[in-house]
Amino acid sequence: MLKYLMDEHVDPLYVRQIKRLNYEIAIRAVGRLDAPIKGALDPEILKWCEHKNFLLVTNNRKSMPLHLRDHLAEGRHIPGIITLSKTMGIGDMIQELVFLAEASENDEFRDQIKPMPIL
Repeated sequence: MLKYLMDEHVDPLYVRQIKRLNYEIAIRAVGRLDAPIKGALDPEILKWCEHKNFLLVTNNRKSMPLHLRDHLAEGRHIPGIITLSKTMGIGDMIQELVFLAEASENDEFRDQIKPMPIL
């Protein structure tokens, strides 16, 4: 099952609702005790995701592709990055994240940025 790290700018509602729909999904949020600290730089977040095998869920469409390129150029990898949609409703995105966690292979999004909707 996929595991998610929510970027610090992602509404905390995502964590609560994903856990409500499937408590078995491992989900963390930047700024919590079991995740990178608030204000952590994007390259450090990518390293954390690589080490802990978590997909990053973010609103950062602007600089994240550059950080991922640099991360990969260092010979590193990441389970993947999912960017939230500006046009989808939050409920639809939560449902899609739950479905993806339950139905996707662990390496399906490896070293990629996938914008929602993915399905």
